[in-house]
Amino acid sequence: MNKNILITGRPGCGKTTLVKRLTAALPHLNPVGFYTEEIRAGGIRTGFSLNGLDGKTSILAHVDVKSRYRVGKYSVDIEAFEEFIESIPFFNSSTEMILIDEIGKMECFSATFIRYLNDILDSNIPLIATIALKGAGPIATIKRRPDVDLFELTEDNQDILFEKIIST
Repeated sequence: MNKNILITGRPGCGKTTLVKRLTAALPHLNPVGFYTEEIRAGGIRTGFSLNGLDGKTSILAHVDVKSRYRVGKYSVDIEAFEEFIESIPFFNSSTEMILIDEIGKMECFSATFIRYLNDILDSNIPLIATIALKGAGPIATIKRRPDVDLFELTEDNQDILFEKIIST
């Protein structure tokens, strides 16, 4: 298996849950990275938060953010995202695993994120990341790399994929 593992799947199939499970199962590898979660107000999704494995949080996108970078009704706060990304010790000498949820359209607006991501993919540090099911540009390019294994997550294979990843 390649050191870069990408997990794709339909929205709601459990990609973020898998990243959280892997984080809990692999503490001995000193994982660094982040996962995203929905922000809800009154039962309505209003945005997306960034949650660092170190406990730091930030906003990725929100209906109240003013930005020229938009996905649907959400404006992406590129400045906050890049500040958040730059605070993660991806290349610290104690880092043995990187977990990223997710490589998606919102995140790919950031040239800083793309640069970090390419450096991570080219490094010797194992990466486990979720990636959008569909997408052009950086998303398609990353999926085509010969040094990645791409898995599609479904409700039926969540446990099988989890076991496969932690056993490597």
